[in-house]
Amino acid sequence: MRTRFIVGNWKMNKTASEAGAFVHRLSQELTSHAGIRIGLTPPFTALQAVRDALGPAPTFLLGAQNLYWEDKGAFTGEVSGAMLKDIGCQFVLVGHSERRQYFGDQDSWTNKKVLAALRHGLQPILCVGETLQDRDSGQTDLVIQRQLRAGLAGIEAQAVTTLTIAYEPVWAIGTGRAASPEQAVPVHRLIRQTLTELSGSDSGQHVAVLYGGSVTPHNIADFLASEEIDGALVGGACLDPVSFATLVKVAIGSTPAKA
Repeated sequence: MRTRFIVGNWKMNKTASEAGAFVHRLSQELTSHAGIRIGLTPPFTALQAVRDALGPAPTFLLGAQNLYWEDKGAFTGEVSGAMLKDIGCQFVLVGHSERRQYFGDQDSWTNKKVLAALRHGLQPILCVGETLQDRDSGQTDLVIQRQLRAGLAGIEAQAVTTLTIAYEPVWAIGTGRAASPEQAVPVHRLIRQTLTELSGSDSGQHVAVLYGGSVTPHNIADFLASEEIDGALVGGACLDPVSFATLVKVAIGSTPAKA
């Protein structure tokens, strides 16, 4: 059975001091969250502060928003998997739509980043998603399959089952216009089918697939009502600890419908 996973992506928000205060308040709001994993992805400058605030027995997972595929070298401004692992990260986002859109991340780059994350014992969360133009032109399935196949090229079947995939339609990110469950669920099924084709057997049923794109405490239960959706990659609604805690509590209390 797949464990639910809620990830808060802070993007370029919160100083180190603000990050530490956030973790303390979130810990007060969420004294218990058995049966669900919670991940936080601060900006690089706040990773140490969050790690310190989490303490020696952290109840939340620490992740990063990006990494570079080389281990070291003359790559000004980049951060390696080894650096993230050493500071305490357990997972890392790869191929987020904002990385693709604003910084030119290509499918071949996401593949190198996934391989680098695995090499350093970090769980990659590979993000895939179509633009509004892709959806309106009927290209959603082709785009999702292309991004998955390229991002996972050369990765052993056993390693594929350790990944997490996040489906985040680009047109729903930061717009307040979330995809409906009726739009998201078929894409989640396609992702599982594609993973099974890539790695064989029923591996697609073992991989957690999250939904991301204008997720809020008010709509999270609608997404988690489907057995296909295992959690959420949350943006704006994760920046306030009370709002994020409310969203997590709704996720804990929601029950997936039987297929």
